[in-house]
Amino acid sequence: MRPIVWIPDETPAAEHDRLASLAELHVYPAEGPLSGSFGPGDLLVAGNHPKRALEVAPRIEGLRFFQTFSAGVDRIVGRLPEGVALCDAAGVHDVAVAEWVVMAILAARRRLPEHIDGQRSGTWRRDHLTGDDLQDATVVLVGVGAIGQAVEARLTPFGVRIVRVARRPRDGVHPIAELPALLPEADVVVTLLPLTPETDGLIDAAAIRAMKPGALLVNASRGRIVDARALTAAVLEGRIRVALDVTDPEPLPDGDPLWSARGALITPHVASDVRREGERTWRLVHEQVARLARGEPPINIVVDGY
Repeated sequence: MRPIVWIPDETPAAEHDRLASLAELHVYPAEGPLSGSFGPGDLLVAGNHPKRALEVAPRIEGLRFFQTFSAGVDRIVGRLPEGVALCDAAGVHDVAVAEWVVMAILAARRRLPEHIDGQRSGTWRRDHLTGDDLQDATVVLVGVGAIGQAVEARLTPFGVRIVRVARRPRDGVHPIAELPALLPEADVVVTLLPLTPETDGLIDAAAIRAMKPGALLVNASRGRIVDARALTAAVLEGRIRVALDVTDPEPLPDGDPLWSARGALITPHVASDVRREGERTWRLVHEQVARLARGEPPINIVVDGY
């Protein structure tokens, strides 16, 4: 039996046609008022508007699966109708986010933001801007899922020493409880954890104080994993440097001192934003629908919040 799949009305025509060969398709409006029941469905594709999809989900009878386009699902967990399984987009964003992390580390350690400031001011500055290479640097990866593994694969050729930390310890991976003891040896700390009650505020004031002077903290996951006040204070005092694709709050308010702080590199939550992101995401959707059409369960089902 062909699965019944609901997709947003902004779905590209080519993707609509590909899915229509596998499933009975129905389209829901990405905007505007909603009313009544939408009828039966097996899979709801959230597209780029999970908030809207959350409004649609209770209107679909017998819904079994909810497919989001994001790797992080903290805005969705606990908000789906009972019995609906959440599927994340693990595997879609690995390359892009890993490249952003490597870019941010190299840019921060080689003082690229300050050199760009010099370019914009028309000043050829070389004083006090000597950077650091990565050879023999210790990089603590906090979160070693698919994205963490992609980061490690790209950093290893630079000659770094990787220390792995995760919520679920295993061979070669330290438990989060050991993070405070590992931070003092880190030249770079990269957080790639999902936001859960356990990880909310994990990198707190004590953790930031434990980092060695001049160390770099990279956050490409969620802003709330790091204590914003402690982070800002440490950067303004020159104790650590940061490279942030996420902040708390997000975006930072006008006038926040981090905007202009020396030692802070900030991008607007764009680590996964590359031209091929849509292609990769729809490829995952097509795989999920194909699995349902074969009578198989989908992949990437979220368990315990991630």
